[in-house]
Amino acid sequence: MASVSSLSFSVPSQYPDRRAIVSSTRTLPTNSEGFRLRTSLSCHCVGIRASVSSRLAIHCMSTSIELPTVSETKLNFLKSYKRPIPAVYNNVIQELIVQQHLMKYKRTYRYDPVFALGFVTVYDQLMDGYPSDEDRDAIFQAYIKALKEDPEQYRIDAQKLEEWARAQTASSLVEFASREGEVEGILKDIAERAGGKGSFSYSRFFAVGLFRLLELANATEPKILEKLCASLNVNKRSVDRDLDVYRNLLSKLVQAKELLKEYMDREKKKREERAGVPQANEAITKCLGEYQHAGL
Repeated sequence: MASVSSLSFSVPSQYPDRRAIVSSTRTLPTNSEGFRLRTSLSCHCVGIRASVSSRLAIHCMSTSIELPTVSETKLNFLKSYKRPIPAVYNNVIQELIVQQHLMKYKRTYRYDPVFALGFVTVYDQLMDGYPSDEDRDAIFQAYIKALKEDPEQYRIDAQKLEEWARAQTASSLVEFASREGEVEGILKDIAERAGGKGSFSYSRFFAVGLFRLLELANATEPKILEKLCASLNVNKRSVDRDLDVYRNLLSKLVQAKELLKEYMDREKKKREERAGVPQANEAITKCLGEYQHAGL
């Protein structure tokens, strides 16, 4: 039993079983010594006197939740997809999975389809030209599952938003709040949460998702992006900054892929040349043998 003097509760006497959740690190003085809890505390009021000067007796129970580390998430990915990945792709994938792990386990994180569209867009752009379509899909599956999310949901939601955006104009896109529909409802929910009425965690993938909507609606003018950001209660400066990062990443990746292709072409040519030398020697030996046989 601990007497909590650092917390102030206003509890009407007619609600003797009111529960309160405290999600911060607190020092709770006891009869012996202070102790610190670094997890959420579930506090159950078990006794309240009618007197104003009465004190609350509170049972405190630790409800610690173990979150996976970045290393564990990366290990889950490697366990799920065991085939080698070319360095030009693997380096980017490893960097992305670290970033998305940090996004996923933020306190304010909540999955939404615009975020999914952004990630799918980034992934498909980065993995464009991968040697095997089957492996590319398997890597996607392993990546999302390593983050303990559903890869099918990512694909379905991304496709849903893409189909919706293709049917929009610049004005209908930014005026989603005045219209009804499944995607409109998704955007309204995001706007409400981003406006401070719920959990919302902005990210680069979200920014890319917004731009993809504008791109498919043929409405990529800066003013339209500004209006859409305002409608969603999202900071346009952050979106502009992250879109610049995304474009630079794509540009560098294109260059890296070109270098990789040149390297692979050179290696293929060398292998063909090396394979051609024994064949030429064999042909010469055969001709000499036939010549000698004919001379005999």
